[in-house]
Amino acid sequence: MLRTMISASNTMTQLQQQLDTIGNNLANSNTHGFKAKEAKFGELLYQQFNNDKSDKTERQSPIGIRIGVGAQLAQAQTVWKQGSIQSTERSLDFSFTKPKQYLNIIMPDGENGDRTVYTRQGDLYISTDDYNNAMLVNADGYPVAGADGNPIIFPENVKGFGMKDNGELNITFDDGSQRTVELAVTELQRPQLMEHISGTYIGLPANLNELGVTEAEVLRNLQGADRTEIGLQNGSLEMSNVDTSKEMTELINTQRSYQFNARTITLSDQMLGLVNGIR
Repeated sequence: MLRTMISASNTMTQLQQQLDTIGNNLANSNTHGFKAKEAKFGELLYQQFNNDKSDKTERQSPIGIRIGVGAQLAQAQTVWKQGSIQSTERSLDFSFTKPKQYLNIIMPDGENGDRTVYTRQGDLYISTDDYNNAMLVNADGYPVAGADGNPIIFPENVKGFGMKDNGELNITFDDGSQRTVELAVTELQRPQLMEHISGTYIGLPANLNELGVTEAEVLRNLQGADRTEIGLQNGSLEMSNVDTSKEMTELINTQRSYQFNARTITLSDQMLGLVNGIR
């Protein structure tokens, strides 16, 4: 009975993590560029008890008793499939039309300075830096990186913008002159190694050396002739790829599994009470 309670409590802890994953998916179902996560379960180790060695009966199953100790959340795998495209007709909105291509964003990293993170959220805006120069930023106010890895800065006398399919931002000034800036776009070669930072942001893990891989094996910067591979649509945003109906089904199944394990603990507690009550 104690083993039953231990197995059930182990599983309930892992089911709670799955509920958190489902809740996060549903909360971001309307977040542009968000990629859903899918929980995968695996069984914990079994304990083998060879308590019937004298039994010579031929059986199809191995001799003895195998007792499990519950299940664990093996991994929360990101679903990389393309989300639907929503038209906005806004010149600084864009969406990627190919999976695993990401925009480079420069995010403050506390005492470590700045770090490059990656997102598919394509609603961009114009802000000013400390020197009153116009700067291209995303919805959270983080600078957008150019092909050289630096923030995109230009004078304030801008008349209009236009995004090309190869990730080039065409800037038109009040005097009629134009300037073309290349946005830094990166393609994920091994997306399963990326680390989720927050919201729609992902980044390289700090332990790449321990994993035995290099940055070049994980990321591929689409520059030069490779920019023709960029899939981009101006005046639109990519919606989240969260399947609400699927998530609700998973939520119901997970809640039922949680209730079943909770009931198991209750029954085991009642049985222990009966045993302790025997005089």
